[in-house]
Amino acid sequence: MEETISLKELFGTLKKRMLMIIIVTLIAISASAIISYYVITPMYQASTQLLVNQEQSDQPNLNVSDIQANLQLISTYNDIIKSPVILDKVSEQLGGTYTTSQLKGIITVQAERDSQVVNLSVQDPDPYVAADIANKTVAVFQEEIVELMNGVDNVSVLAPAVISSDQSPVSPQPLLNIAIALVVGLMVGVGIAFLLEYLDNTIKTEQDVEKVLDLPILGVVGQITNLPDKNLTGSRTMKVRSERYGG
Repeated sequence: MEETISLKELFGTLKKRMLMIIIVTLIAISASAIISYYVITPMYQASTQLLVNQEQSDQPNLNVSDIQANLQLISTYNDIIKSPVILDKVSEQLGGTYTTSQLKGIITVQAERDSQVVNLSVQDPDPYVAADIANKTVAVFQEEIVELMNGVDNVSVLAPAVISSDQSPVSPQPLLNIAIALVVGLMVGVGIAFLLEYLDNTIKTEQDVEKVLDLPILGVVGQITNLPDKNLTGSRTMKVRSERYGG
């Protein structure tokens, strides 16, 4: 006999476990807020832009093949920027505060599709340190690329990294984290509610008896309420007997 669950039973389960679902959701929201505001260190981002140009020449205009050659170089430049050749010198200029591996982890190099512009971003708990690392990395790269590419000087800075007075951290994002925690908490709470209902094998209603025994219900014994007090009933009986026998 296949068991079917109606929408009424589903909503009944949710209603019965609503308090637990709310508690689980509030716990998830509270944990997310505490972690976002008090545990995770805020990270600030500073970005600079590089332009990969054609090697300086006497030709006034660039043709399509020159631009395509520059676009192919961008992928190579992205790897060179995060290579030890560049980052070792950046680390030295920073006084060894950051190792090469640490710099590689906080520096992001990204190029727009079909564009000669390269974006270099740095994330750090101190926004001014992030800007300093970004600008130093670009400066070292401009110096070293000429030697690495055999005299090719085709990189220029479009916009150096600057920090504003009202700079906001890029991570964490408390509101987003709380919204995600809300959804996850509801999902977990609902899942636990249905799991508890599935594991609950106790018999509570006549329908449960019918499902377990697979037999029709012949009758139901109603619950008796407002029973008279036993002591009061006994005293009344003794009084009647005493009056009957002249006691």
